[in-house]
Formats: sequence, structure tokens, C-alpha cells
Amino acid sequence: MIWWAIVFAIVAAVAAIFGFTGVALGAAGAAQILFVVFLVLFIAVVLLALWGSDDSDQNTSSR
Repeated sequence: MIWWAIVFAIVAAVAAIFGFTGVALGAAGAAQILFVVFLVLFIAVVLLALWGSDDSDQNTSSR
């Protein structure tokens, strides 16, 4: 149980250092940009998958 207390204390200390020094603001800006980029990529992949899928079984061979 003391192990978890030490782990959470270290995590809290690292979060406090990032929060108090302004690094969190830069990371939040980068996270917003990455979120938009990956959202656009996700939508593009979904649209390409829907556009490229057809229900005809041309590539399957029935033996």
C-alpha cells in the first residue's frame, strides 16, 4: 500500500511541476492541434472505407 502512495506522490509532484511552470499550457495547445489532426484523419479514413466498400463479391471464389 505504501508503494501506491509513493507512486501517486511522484505523479502529483511531476504534475505540479508542469502545472506551475507553464509547460501545461504549451502541452494543451499541442494536444488541441493533434486532436483536430487526428479527428480529420479519422473522418477521412471512415469516408474512404465507406466509399471504397461495395457489396459485390468479385474477389471471392466459390468452389
